[in-house]
Amino acid sequence: MIPQFLNQILQEQYGSELTQKIIDGFSKKKPTTLRINTLKTNANNIKQVLKEQNINFKQVPWSENAIILQNASMQEIKNLEIYKTGQIYLQSLSSMMPVIVLNPKEKENILDMAAAPGGKTTQIAAITQNEAFITACEKNKIRAERLKYNIQKQGATSVNILLEDSRNLSNFFSFDKILLDAPCSGSGTIYLEDKNLEKVFTKELVQRSCKTQYDLLKKAVNILKSGQEMVYSTCSILKEENENNIQKLLNQNIVEILPIDENLFLNVPILPSSIKGTLTICPTELYEGFFMAKLKKI
Repeated sequence: MIPQFLNQILQEQYGSELTQKIIDGFSKKKPTTLRINTLKTNANNIKQVLKEQNINFKQVPWSENAIILQNASMQEIKNLEIYKTGQIYLQSLSSMMPVIVLNPKEKENILDMAAAPGGKTTQIAAITQNEAFITACEKNKIRAERLKYNIQKQGATSVNILLEDSRNLSNFFSFDKILLDAPCSGSGTIYLEDKNLEKVFTKELVQRSCKTQYDLLKKAVNILKSGQEMVYSTCSILKEENENNIQKLLNQNIVEILPIDENLFLNVPILPSSIKGTLTICPTELYEGFFMAKLKKI
């Protein structure tokens, strides 16, 4: 069962039919998915290895480097050489999307504001073939160590790690692009079997997340160059963590929405969003609940 207050929020935001669809999505066990690390290999090589190991897989329509495994557990993949040498990265499909929306380019100065454990940071490095200047921020020392390990393992040599709370970054910094995959309540990734769900998923968590998110957003806009773009994402499907935060910035006329092209992600289950051009992913057996908005600094 999902916490009663969450059920109430979902009912108010999405109505009973969609709420039931979301809860059904929470109850589905997701297959193992991975991203091919093009800094070390290519899709053909990885597919060949998987075939040799008798691992069945499906290609994701919106990315040639995203694979859905059909008969292999996470642990079995971790035993493979291609995992140990960083040729692949275990990553959920939804969490690969924000970087694709960001569309990072070579030579750009890019900030990842909440970078650990490094899935999106190394994805930026791979897309730009280590030719961008990436700053990866992480405030927690232990998580920063994990970030460092993954960056080295993936061969992402273009990344500079900053052990710092992004909210405290100096306004003298300035970036061409910013990814803010913000800390959130995780309302899109709820696991219904979790016995502690009522204890860990609370109103206080949602409220605390909203405040942190908005503080990070304000900082991001401060250190983003004028006319440049950022992506805000969360693994939450709650309006107060997503659209409400964005709307506060829109009301101040400091950013504008750059509509995300829905054709980027064909066949991905979408939930209605109160801000046109943003994208809310519905939790299903394949996808985690996720929100993305692309913003341009005016």
